[in-house]
Amino acid sequence: MSEILSPATRAAAICTAAARVAAGTLWLHEGMVKYQSRFGAADIALVINSATSNSRVPRYFKWLASDVMRPLTGFFGCATPLLETLLGALLVLGVLPRWASAASIAALMLYWSADQLITQYPVMAALSAIVLLPAAPASPWGALARVRRLFDRRSSCPTTSSTREGDPL
Repeated sequence: MSEILSPATRAAAICTAAARVAAGTLWLHEGMVKYQSRFGAADIALVINSATSNSRVPRYFKWLASDVMRPLTGFFGCATPLLETLLGALLVLGVLPRWASAASIAALMLYWSADQLITQYPVMAALSAIVLLPAAPASPWGALARVRRLFDRRSSCPTTSSTREGDPL
């Protein structure tokens, strides 16, 4: 790392990275469980039927379930575990962590709207929110930070010129 981090900044970066990796691990687990259980259109149909008949489900989600999800149950059956696995991979690897954290919270809010609350969802939301905190520094251990350091090293390497001073270009 080219810059020196203060102890407080370093501690915040470590906490942010730990929250990011933990949220990503939980998303990977969610996606893998769905893949292993062969999650699909039938599972989405159960969510739709439950949501449309549940008085705790907000009206906007009932509309979403009946008018958008019902005709596309096959798509949502495939997309749900894919989304969860993708969010997990992005968070664990540190690729676009703030975007992935925002998408994580949005997905969890959608699940909550469907009254599909399970124990780890509040934990996942809290961990994702930590990554979004304005005071949370960009993690020096994320994938993009590693790529930047690689390019910084390459650009600071001395280069040899194929032309000598005074030679025409």
